[in-house]
Amino acid sequence: MAEKIQDTQSCQGPNKQAVPVQSVFPALCLTILLAATLLFGHAQSNPRLHTFFEQNAGLTQDQIDKIRNGIPVVKTFPARTPAEVFLFGAVHIQAAPENYLQFVLDFDRLRRLPGYAELGVFSYPPRLSDLAGFSLDSDDVRDLGRCRPGDCAMQLPGSTIDELQQQIDWSAPDAEQRVGQFLQSKALSLLTGYQKEGNRALGAYNDKKNPAPVAQEFAYMLSYSKALPAQLPDFYRYLLSYPEARPANVEDRFYWSKVKFGLKPTLRMIHMVIMHGSPVDDVAYAIAEKQLYSSHYFDTALDLAFCIRDHEDSRRSGFYLIMAMGTEQSSLVGFKGDILRKIAVDRSASNLQAALTNIRNVLEANSKP
Repeated sequence: MAEKIQDTQSCQGPNKQAVPVQSVFPALCLTILLAATLLFGHAQSNPRLHTFFEQNAGLTQDQIDKIRNGIPVVKTFPARTPAEVFLFGAVHIQAAPENYLQFVLDFDRLRRLPGYAELGVFSYPPRLSDLAGFSLDSDDVRDLGRCRPGDCAMQLPGSTIDELQQQIDWSAPDAEQRVGQFLQSKALSLLTGYQKEGNRALGAYNDKKNPAPVAQEFAYMLSYSKALPAQLPDFYRYLLSYPEARPANVEDRFYWSKVKFGLKPTLRMIHMVIMHGSPVDDVAYAIAEKQLYSSHYFDTALDLAFCIRDHEDSRRSGFYLIMAMGTEQSSLVGFKGDILRKIAVDRSASNLQAALTNIRNVLEANSKP
């Protein structure tokens, strides 16, 4: 979500790599956030939302008033472990919630952003041709030639690293092209496996000494289950049990991107889950962007956005946009991670604020008669 309105700003992360502030947060706060968004439709006329803002999100009355008046408020939540980063953000937007859904699904708009080098949307079923452009820069290819399980500059499963070393002749003139074909084939296999088996197919990254099991970290990220609202149990369950238990009001989309994250252009694969509320529901839309793969930075990432209809004032139209964003980043663990963590989180919060402001400005400008 926030990644989609990025202004290509980034912050310095461990090992002096640029941590992408646009998606440095995708959603541990899911839990607390959801309670805010889905249980309550409107801040003043529905006291439960006001109570949530005060007691769960820890907002002051001044911050709540700012949200209602279209001024974004962003809050960083305490992390349970050094690897976690998660943020909360909210703003009122005077536009129809349908406009936000159109904004999110406008992939052509994303392709025009300067931070996006490539972007592709997967077909149903996915095809290898959907991954044209899914490739590494020359520097990354050279780094892969030195990759070994536990010591690799790119996030990959150990079996993939071994297979890569066996199949690629690094001295061949077409080595870079062969690496691209290899990675595209692996990406397609990962996606088709995920579409059949769900999180079990995501495997583990073995680029560092300690493996990072993606499915396990994702389940941990969503482990605030007691805080989830009763109104959306199916949505939450589907995020964990995909492809099983698919609700009738949910649609799935898959896309990949090559994003310029500072020193390291990053390949990512995303599963987008969109829940459509009924016309009388407070929750018009709930949208999750679940990272299936990232070549750098993030072991696991999830962005959540909720469009909450505003019924408090019949004289104005609009909705509350509430976002919960979190990641698991093993690079934030250790001495260097401790030093750089505050800088990364502070800049991430600043950019989420800018992102919410941009979304509000674009949607409100497009809603004017």
